[in-house]
Amino acid sequence: MDSYETWSDAELLKAALAGEEDAFVFLYEKLKGGIFRYAFYMTNSLGAAEEVTQDVFMTLLRDGKNYRKGRGDVAGFAFGIARNLVRRLRRREYVYHPLPDDDAIHRLAASLVTEPEALQRNLIRNETLENVRMTIRSLPVRYAQVIVLCDLCEFSYAEAASRLECAVGTVRSRLNRAHALLAKKLRPFNSAKAGMQAAGTEGCVI
Repeated sequence: MDSYETWSDAELLKAALAGEEDAFVFLYEKLKGGIFRYAFYMTNSLGAAEEVTQDVFMTLLRDGKNYRKGRGDVAGFAFGIARNLVRRLRRREYVYHPLPDDDAIHRLAASLVTEPEALQRNLIRNETLENVRMTIRSLPVRYAQVIVLCDLCEFSYAEAASRLECAVGTVRSRLNRAHALLAKKLRPFNSAKAGMQAAGTEGCVI
């Protein structure tokens, strides 16, 4: 499998479609992480993310012959499949199963709250992380996507624009708007947490 290290994704896909199982496995290992993270943050469901990831690669095997190098890279082609699958899944209800604490969620939350010291105390609480994830999930899709891609999956503006098939300027403007919406939605939650901390333990009956 080491011989595939120098192969492009397009070459790996071509070999996989020709029946080379090792080439498919190598391509799967390269792309699965980003697809899974995108699907998870967009649906807040481990089950949904696993389903999307599996379906993306099944679709690649079935429809990979439709890939055209001139229209973008294989990762972008696979992401387009994932985006369509997520769009369908978001219309259905899923039980939320949180992943372990994610540094990307910490950094995003830290950039949106006006009281960073209070935030640092709150971030260790799982409910804070879950609240950020659920709030992202509640945003309109066009705003949730840019937050997931740029802030959580750490794509560049150009990479995100390629995946979303829009201009870099569109990604920038959507991200600014998405941050403003997210901060507004999180403000009541963070105010309540700050109030609880300010109250301390005095007056508690237990």
